Amino acid sequence: MFHVKPELGDSSVVPQLPPPAEAELVFGDRLASACDYWTALATAGVERGLIGPREVPRLWERHILNCAVVGELIGEGASVVDIGSGAGLPGIPLALARPDLRITLVEPLLRRTVFLKEFIDAAELPITVVRGRAEQPGVIQEAGGADVVTSRAVAPLAKLAEWSIPLLHDHGHMLALKGSSVAEELERDRAAVERVGAGNFTVLECGAGIIATPTVVLSAERLRRSERPAKRQKKRIRTDRRAGETPPS
Repeated sequence: MFHVKPELGDSSVVPQLPPPAEAELVFGDRLASACDYWTALATAGVERGLIGPREVPRLWERHILNCAVVGELIGEGASVVDIGSGAGLPGIPLALARPDLRITLVEPLLRRTVFLKEFIDAAELPITVVRGRAEQPGVIQEAGGADVVTSRAVAPLAKLAEWSIPLLHDHGHMLALKGSSVAEELERDRAAVERVGAGNFTVLECGAGIIATPTVVLSAERLRRSERPAKRQKKRIRTDRRAGETPPS
């Protein structure tokens, strides 16, 4: 059980409501640990400013389960780097739902990394916490070469790709948890995302038939340099479009 420091709050003041039925489907024999995580978020997470007090009644549906179902998109035994992890979302729910995954949480703020390490140690989870920003060379050296990079409510897509793609190996995938406007965001930022080496974009839904509102995820693949559109060709296409011409097929 995660124990909250007395000066920061008391878990006894938070009603211990039964988890929703779908939590058992998602977490299986790790449901007790998922409940401990709920308690940690509802107490120390709120006290330390990592979770808003109004989010407590919807922690399961909006945060914990919403993140855990992304495991549907990740292969067996994959290495996962969760950037801007904050209170551990989506990394900790993924680790609880998919114990086969090798997960690293990247977070720059000390108070957040302290919370993460306290819970991870108490729950005895094999998760690595790296303090720093995803774009820093030291972080890339320590956490780079991943199969998957996840993120949730971190940054607009163009900036998110700039941070995520360098942490992947070739053909690794960025999985960005986004809202219903993800298609419009991709249309707006596609050129910027392609410039950092991403392609094969897909908008996916996770948790259909399990949670009431499926999680929307944008998947983008890191392409090999030889697979990326040549800069000269892309410049020619832009020039042709400005001139009102149709580029050659």
